[in-house]
Amino acid sequence: MTNARPTTTHRRRRIARKPVVGTLAAASLLAGAWYATANGATTATTGLTVTNTTVSLSAKFPYLAAGYNNSREWTRTATAVAPNGTLRVAWPAADGIHVTPLTAAGKRSGADTVVKGTKEVGGLVAHNDGFALLTRVADTNKWKETAAAIVRYKNGKQAFRTKLTGTASNDTAPLLDGQLTWNGTKYGTYFVVHGAGGFADGHYGDKLAYVSSKGAKLSGGWSWGCSHNEGIALHAETSGAFTSLCFDDWRSGLFVSTGIGAPDTAPVVQREQCWAGYCGGTFAGRTGDLVKSSTGRYATAFASRGAASAAKNPDDASGRGWTVKPKTSTHQVAVAFLKNKTTPSGKPVYLTSAKGTENINVHVAPYGKDRLLVSWESLKNAKCSAGTCTGTFTGTHLRLIDWTGKFQSADKVVGARITGDVAVSANGALTWAYAPVTPSYTTALNGASPTSTTLKIARVTP
Repeated sequence: MTNARPTTTHRRRRIARKPVVGTLAAASLLAGAWYATANGATTATTGLTVTNTTVSLSAKFPYLAAGYNNSREWTRTATAVAPNGTLRVAWPAADGIHVTPLTAAGKRSGADTVVKGTKEVGGLVAHNDGFALLTRVADTNKWKETAAAIVRYKNGKQAFRTKLTGTASNDTAPLLDGQLTWNGTKYGTYFVVHGAGGFADGHYGDKLAYVSSKGAKLSGGWSWGCSHNEGIALHAETSGAFTSLCFDDWRSGLFVSTGIGAPDTAPVVQREQCWAGYCGGTFAGRTGDLVKSSTGRYATAFASRGAASAAKNPDDASGRGWTVKPKTSTHQVAVAFLKNKTTPSGKPVYLTSAKGTENINVHVAPYGKDRLLVSWESLKNAKCSAGTCTGTFTGTHLRLIDWTGKFQSADKVVGARITGDVAVSANGALTWAYAPVTPSYTTALNGASPTSTTLKIARVTP
């Protein structure tokens, strides 16, 4: 953990970061509208088959958010599987976060639970009797911003709602970019915080907090880690600190923060130019995730521009700042490995290399016993400025690799998209939810999000 006061004055900047509910009428004014019906066309034959089930929604789902430079980003959904095999999907609406119950086959099994007074899906855990949700709730603080909270529903009723930021800890959570995990006895919550007093007043960092099954705050974690954190990954462990990664823009790169927050000696997974917008997307809504093998290795995937050079910034008196010159103008798909929960293993493996093609929404999930499924969206004829790119959408790519990064299949291009957390069932099936629309990344999002009243529940089974 690091509690040293930041010595620079840069602040996290994200334009129109949170999704805004809009109407289809307003959305039709946007160039490159996102609400056309998606097709299910595929190319190549790898044995990977994506099946889809349509679920009707009880409210309008605003499926776009404006990220850095108003870049178009999918609004995060989270899909989680309970021990009994049933599924839950969390998605935001104007009246709060909706959690939709599904059968193991991905069909609706009951009415939504609407968690009132909440914003943003920061993570979801499914239980046989309900769910736990990491989200944001109203709070009173100097910035008039929301607080992070974990909300547990049990048998249709709220069991607890525990705030994780507040006046006593001098922090707020205006956005989460978070993760919620469960090891059978306690929850791990990892999310972005904004200093509201104390040593970090006005700065952005991250916080990891543990919560008991009854909603009590537990020891462990940290109050201030990566600064600024541009991406968070968290994996639950049966004992000890949960394994964690962060994208840190000050030290410029992806780091292992397990058990230590992110002090100067945090192990480096990859140096990247990580100033606001330049990193390849936040865990877990728009990049990566953290997958553990049966032998104790870990894998994560992310959109990367690499590093042509990396050196400490001589103008930063703290000695922590780094300057990274990117190797490529567009983001390529990278997979990195850890040999245990604190130690990177070799250099990242790159799955793409085409110049002029931007790769976004990179995800990784376990596929059977010894392979990984990596997915990403590609944009051809990419034009990039200040770290974000526009271009022509050319599909969602699926590729199988082994635990060394070696290709196990050619790309398969599909109509489905992965836009948030993926549920892994006991039989190895991967399930996720997405809006059934055709993407367009040709322009920025300058206006309210279009909405959908249906979700596609996609599944791949090894």
